[in-house]
Amino acid sequence: MVTIADGDEAEIHTRDGLDNQITFGMDVADLATISMGRGHALTGPVYVEGAEPGDLLAVDILDVTPHTEAFTAIAPGFGFLRDLFEKPALLHWSIIGGAEGHAVSEQLPGVKIPGAPFFGVMGVAPSLSMLDTITARERALLERGGAVLLPDAHDAVPSDPAIASTALRTIPPRENGGNHDIKQFVKGTTVYLPVFVEGGLFSVGDAHYAQGDGESCGTAVETSAVLNAQFRVLKGEATRRGQQDVSYGSTAGGNRAPLDPTTNFYATSGMCIAADGTNYSEDLSLAARNALINMIGYITDTYGYDREQAMMLCSVAVDLRISQVVDVPNLTVSAFLPLDIFA
Repeated sequence: MVTIADGDEAEIHTRDGLDNQITFGMDVADLATISMGRGHALTGPVYVEGAEPGDLLAVDILDVTPHTEAFTAIAPGFGFLRDLFEKPALLHWSIIGGAEGHAVSEQLPGVKIPGAPFFGVMGVAPSLSMLDTITARERALLERGGAVLLPDAHDAVPSDPAIASTALRTIPPRENGGNHDIKQFVKGTTVYLPVFVEGGLFSVGDAHYAQGDGESCGTAVETSAVLNAQFRVLKGEATRRGQQDVSYGSTAGGNRAPLDPTTNFYATSGMCIAADGTNYSEDLSLAARNALINMIGYITDTYGYDREQAMMLCSVAVDLRISQVVDVPNLTVSAFLPLDIFA
């Protein structure tokens, strides 16, 4: 743990989202040797003097400096279309030109992904009472058939069984932050985190060089990176606003976070109608699923990539956007493919 004063800047070095287990030269067969328990290796905590429960911790993202190597992978059983993609796949990326450059992969020829590096995981520590509340609600959700991963001491850090057997998994985001995978957390954005324990105890990791809204296959352009940020304590603001979740916005005087990297696009749409013809009511997940399946079909047909390549390309470049939520029963989600990424 390091301690900083309110208003200080910090430089934080991180490992990639799989704890640097995937390196250049590995092939898809090597994915079987990866321990998913080492996922989301975080750097921290940072104790910010003066931060107390009820405050907001403002994290001004001053810079994100990526490494020169990255990867994207499909892991069976993980991702949005995990029932359709049961075969592992792996891309290696070379990052050229740093944050303002692009990523290229020999396994995905003809594609250049523009850089917009950010951190998938940013958060503060939950209080003990919040820990108990989250554990109870997630256990109840698992019992109802939900996709939940309960505490698991295997490969946990720290490894003390008293901590590792009760600590929250880092897969989902929660009130205290965590794995939000919001691609607007780039240089020029301020992230506002409600504080639940003294000092806040901020941690960060899971850097992405680029990502499509949705991160469909479960990985983006995964890399290690350095965060430069300023930490400010907004006294009592979480309580005053009644804010219980993370928020974010443009940093005063900073660069605007990229919202739409291109106006040259092709989009597919999806509604909440299942493949067997059953019409569901107001189901955004099904609409998003259909939009993504339609986009994968378009990419394989138009560019000649296989389904796994198309899925990983969607994860790093395609944006899933809600188009409408009022035309009941059929809501609409669109999948936007930026065409400027193609040579």
